[in-house]
Amino acid sequence: ITEADTRNPASPIGEAIPDLSWYVLDADFNPVAQGCSGELHIGHAGLARGYHNRAALTAERFVPDPFSSDGGRLYRTGDLARYRAAGVIEYAGRIDHQVKIRGFRIELGEIEARLQAHPTVREVIVLAVDGQLAAYLVPAEPDQDQQSLRETLKTELRAHLPDYMVPTHFIVLDKMPLTANGKLDRKALPAPDASQLQATYIAPQGDLEQQLAAIWADVLKVEQVGRSDNFFELGGHSLLATQVISRIRQQLDVELSLRDLFEARDLAAFAQAAGNGQGNAAPRFIKADRSQPLGLSYAQQRQWFLWQLDPESTAYTIPAALRLSGSLDIAALEHSFSALIACHETLRTTFRQQGEQAVQIIHAPRALTLMVESVPAGQTLEACVQQEMQRPFDLEKGPLLRVRLLNLVADEHVLILTQHHIVSDGWSMPIMVDELVRLYEGYSQGREVVLTALDMQYADYALWQRNWMDAGEQARQLDYWKQQLGEQQPILELPADHPRPVVQSHAGARLAVELAPALIDDLKQVARQQGVTLFMLLLASFQTLLHRHSGQPDIRVGVPIANRTRAETEGLIGFFVNTQVLRAEFDLHTTFSELLQQVKQAALQAQAHQELPFEQLVEALQPQRSLSHSPLFQVMFNHQSQVSAEVRALPGLQVEALISESYPAQFDLTLNTAEHDGGLSAGLTYATALFERSTIERMAGHWLALLQGICANAGQRIAEVPMLDAAEQQQIVRDWNATAADFPGEHCLHSLIEAQVLATPDAPALIFAAEQLSYAQLNARANQLAHRLREAGVGPDVLVGICVERSLELVIGLLAIIKAGGAYVPLDPDYPEDRLAYMMQDSGVGLLLTQSALLQRLPVQVQSLCLDQEGDWLAGYSTANPENLSHPLNLAYVIYTSGSTGKPKGAGNSHRALVNRLHWMQ
Repeated sequence: ITEADTRNPASPIGEAIPDLSWYVLDADFNPVAQGCSGELHIGHAGLARGYHNRAALTAERFVPDPFSSDGGRLYRTGDLARYRAAGVIEYAGRIDHQVKIRGFRIELGEIEARLQAHPTVREVIVLAVDGQLAAYLVPAEPDQDQQSLRETLKTELRAHLPDYMVPTHFIVLDKMPLTANGKLDRKALPAPDASQLQATYIAPQGDLEQQLAAIWADVLKVEQVGRSDNFFELGGHSLLATQVISRIRQQLDVELSLRDLFEARDLAAFAQAAGNGQGNAAPRFIKADRSQPLGLSYAQQRQWFLWQLDPESTAYTIPAALRLSGSLDIAALEHSFSALIACHETLRTTFRQQGEQAVQIIHAPRALTLMVESVPAGQTLEACVQQEMQRPFDLEKGPLLRVRLLNLVADEHVLILTQHHIVSDGWSMPIMVDELVRLYEGYSQGREVVLTALDMQYADYALWQRNWMDAGEQARQLDYWKQQLGEQQPILELPADHPRPVVQSHAGARLAVELAPALIDDLKQVARQQGVTLFMLLLASFQTLLHRHSGQPDIRVGVPIANRTRAETEGLIGFFVNTQVLRAEFDLHTTFSELLQQVKQAALQAQAHQELPFEQLVEALQPQRSLSHSPLFQVMFNHQSQVSAEVRALPGLQVEALISESYPAQFDLTLNTAEHDGGLSAGLTYATALFERSTIERMAGHWLALLQGICANAGQRIAEVPMLDAAEQQQIVRDWNATAADFPGEHCLHSLIEAQVLATPDAPALIFAAEQLSYAQLNARANQLAHRLREAGVGPDVLVGICVERSLELVIGLLAIIKAGGAYVPLDPDYPEDRLAYMMQDSGVGLLLTQSALLQRLPVQVQSLCLDQEGDWLAGYSTANPENLSHPLNLAYVIYTSGSTGKPKGAGNSHRALVNRLHWMQ
């Protein structure tokens, strides 16, 4: 046992012995992947026949072997286990074990009755499809306009039923598909497609709808928005939705939530919600007094604290490196950076401790001078770039934006940008790039460029944030998160290759994951059909992967959120991003469609409570703190909805992004996904202190398999979604169970012992203390007792109890029972009397072998033979081998379980299984 083993909560079991098969299966008898937990199932030669006198329990625990072609069975152990490597299994513990849409229980017949009563409908059926209501109908008039029919029926239902009972989809059919028996063929019904709902343009009506349509069109970059258009079907996503809400707040002074936008069927419904909206609840931005100490935002406060703990850490460095090929105007580049820094105060800010308060110091703008450097002799470009990216920042001295220009050869340079997270974030980078490009384009062509003046700066946001939180918003949002996350904060324990280090290491690596274009299209189609964003679908798939790998039903994932809920923050460079904990709960019956709706609701609620700083949430929930992992969550999902796949071009230059080989791992695992130009890229960043690359490669393969299974059938139970490819299925089911071996399975145990007696009659067979018996002596005494047992009616599958202290008599008794054809039931003399009585009563033994001193502890109603009685009481019985009446499949013994999960159960095992075990031990 190593030190690492003592820190591992699981216990290695080892490999299957010859002619024994074992499988780790999920609840649907599908093999789980290597490293994932499932129930251990055992089959083949070592399998017991069942529980004695427990037919129902035997049927429950001894189940058909789905991998056997000869009608074999498997024993469901009830043990959690996982494959480690090359077929080695470790024990991980024991297993303990009308429609509902959006949390509402719905009677479908009530909706059908209302629709059937309408004169435009001849036939109708309403179904729950992938978490949404779908009405399939045959119109009374075949040539009726479908769009008009849908609107008419929606209006009818909304007049009589609550909104959640109005179907999302109305599918018009020529006739209902029927089976050969004349019943509805549900499988033949077409799948709903949300993208087909709005087929015609209907102009907005009234001032409010027109104002909202203008905001949608501006944010979505579309020419027109109709009153029956859906925001997300027009290309909207969570970040754009946040911008819509912030602009409505700014332009119309109306406070709406993201839920209002997500749950609105169309622009008309959203306008109705807006008409009922409240006035702006949050305080307006005010300029912070620059003559007074400027406080930090909550996110900056956290970064300042972390930097003070470890000033040499580069875990929060934001790096970028660009190769510039062509005629570079260095002066224009300098002017561009100088103008950018002058515009954004964060890029000329440092920090210091002033008494008990950390403050930010905004420095006056000054021109940036670029020193053109060469790659040092003996150093590669890659090493030079990495060295710069690994150089720590001094938050007190600055600068916190570093710009370095390397000259490789004539007309070829590398620009290295590094920022500290305390002054920037991922959503700030497009702003910086866009403004730099505009500035360089102007300066390099001799034009003066003026960036749009910023009415508010990051320091003003920090003041606004603290004022708003202190005014009661913190308490309101904190109440939600406390209820959402509960009192217990479980640690996600993914199957790792190495024990978790005592102090978390940020050493990491990245694995790119390639998604086929067809799969990306299918995912977008599923998202449309389910009424969710691609972000929600990918998050749900990632949580499913984590659930299937960890076996834990409660999965919490950290998700960074832009947190730019105010229109004033849209153009700022700064550290706005906040981290939320999104929770998903699983059970055996959860379908992926149901999970999607759960994730959707969680995401919408999180968006409505996104301003609470993560640091305050940690402080309030007080999880058990450890330096070995991050609090509240250990894995992250980072999705970007708008990413350009190409680097912005500059006049006279070809620009190429250099890929960094440095991937600090702030968490155990992070899934990064990004939408760009209709495509989707993905990558897994992982802690190398925990995982080997091969493990992450397997996990990536499982995620892709899950995505394909989801696209094939989003309505299937999560436990049924396939996760293994054909090669891994072959390895786990076949290769690791290729344990066939030659063993004398056609013989009973006592026959083999009798053969050994003939081979070595005088060799010592049994030694106890100072006593010893040869093979011949042991065989003779056992034969005499066997004949006596035959006389008492012992034969094949007859159970004989044996309660004997460790002695020569114990072995003689065991051998005699199986020679007589019976099966022994071992009764430990140290057991409590009531347990011995239960085992004897439950097994139904009619004969007991014991010793005189033990008789008083055993039930008197059972016929007993004392093996230590005085005199040679077996002298009249033959020492010859009794005729063999047993078959290898007859019982050899029935042994009782400990009863830790209930009453002890007797498991019967055959001669063949026992011989296989003993043969393996040789």
